[in-house]
Amino acid sequence: MTGTDRRVKSTNDLELKDRLVAINRTTKVTKGGRTFTFAAMVVVGNEDGIIGWGLGKAGEVTTAIAKGVEAAKKNLMKVPVYKGT
Repeated sequence: MTGTDRRVKSTNDLELKDRLVAINRTTKVTKGGRTFTFAAMVVVGNEDGIIGWGLGKAGEVTTAIAKGVEAAKKNLMKVPVYKGT
């Protein structure tokens, strides 16, 4: 692999698995009470040298994870695999 262009062009034929790395809850205190928002960091990959990561933010955890997965699929790159590891 030469150069620094490791971006994956198409994701249609890839079988990607996703893993949740971290969830962060932030609190904003207003006059009406507390407002919670969640941020989820997600990693996706095909376990054969293609990975991507994404960060999703939303008012609910499931929505934040879904946004993180979509962001990770847009951020795929190739990683060199040496002797299968």
